[in-house]
Amino acid sequence: MTRRMIIGMSGASGIVYGVRLLELLAAAGVETHLVASKSALVTLAHETDLKWADVRAKAHAVHANDDVTASIASGSFRTEGMIIAPCSMKTLGEIASGAAQTLISRAADVVLKERRRLTIVPRETPLHLGHLRNMVAVTEMGAIVAPPVPAFYARPASIDDMVDHTVGRLLDLYGIDAGVVKRWGE
Repeated sequence: MTRRMIIGMSGASGIVYGVRLLELLAAAGVETHLVASKSALVTLAHETDLKWADVRAKAHAVHANDDVTASIASGSFRTEGMIIAPCSMKTLGEIASGAAQTLISRAADVVLKERRRLTIVPRETPLHLGHLRNMVAVTEMGAIVAPPVPAFYARPASIDDMVDHTVGRLLDLYGIDAGVVKRWGE
């Protein structure tokens, strides 16, 4: 089977995490299926100089967030799992409640029901009790909640260094060593 990953991007700050995931997965030979919310496109315009066409070109396949008939909405479509980076609290809430109203939350629901790995990269801060409860709920369902917290032991010299370390650690969860992590004790 070809290694496949689903990358979801929703409307939280930190769109660069999703973009960098696409770049590193392409370099690792992993087929990527991208789905982004309308809010993610707004965030892309605010946080980067990239156009949506630039990001789309980094993925093998792109699915519309309102297309719940897309391949990634089915458990028979085999993948390694899914990373949602960044993940808005709205998307997190949909996943936690099982009320999959978009392709992002439907694909996440499918990944969970198939017992594949789902990693959620929430960017909101500070967190209120509802956010925390939703994080507990998805963790109890089998997801991994991985906030993008910088590792200062790696002595990052730039934002790119911090992003690479975080994204590299996310890929570690799927057994993919992108060669961008400065590892403790090495």
